[in-house]
Amino acid sequence: MTDQEMAQHPADNQADLPDWLAEVTGEKVAAEPQAVPQRFSTFNIVAGLIIIVLLGVIGYALYQRSQSQPTSGPAPDFTVTMYDFEQIAMSGERVSLKDLRGKAVVINFWASFCVPCQKEAPMLERVWNDYRDRGVIFLGINTDDPLKNALDYLVEYQITYPNAPDEGERAEKAYRITGIPETFVINTRGEIVRHFLSEPNERDLRAAIDRALEG
Repeated sequence: MTDQEMAQHPADNQADLPDWLAEVTGEKVAAEPQAVPQRFSTFNIVAGLIIIVLLGVIGYALYQRSQSQPTSGPAPDFTVTMYDFEQIAMSGERVSLKDLRGKAVVINFWASFCVPCQKEAPMLERVWNDYRDRGVIFLGINTDDPLKNALDYLVEYQITYPNAPDEGERAEKAYRITGIPETFVINTRGEIVRHFLSEPNERDLRAAIDRALEG
């Protein structure tokens, strides 16, 4: 290659130089790009983000429930009309919680298809019969049942304490229940003294009622 050709093709000329000579002449040899190992796959990143979001949603829901569900203090008022069914007390009557002030009240949310509700039913009837003459009212609030299913349930478990459908879900919304059964024990001043998620232990329920009677 002539001097003129070398001048016209400096890149080719540079490529022929050894590394040490290129450094001496002030020219740098381009380093070959090296692949950077990927530490986290896209799948792992997406999965991690999903888990973080889910934990946040669950945590927020639990926080909201603890902040908003009335488990102490004044019991929210509501009005119901009892089933027109001779087997139960107060049949056909329209009653508000405020009307029951001065009595201890046990509010139990239930549905006929709920297995824990079925398990607790005999116990609730037994405790009601023990306390009914001591100024205690049991009030069953039925959710999500057709009339026939609800009445069949009352017959099957021989329930005699007052029961009513939750029309418009007003009681359910007032107490912000998260499932069934749920039970609230209210004292003679209209304050919640105990809240039971799922079926209560009979001894604990009786202790809560005794406390409610003390005011």
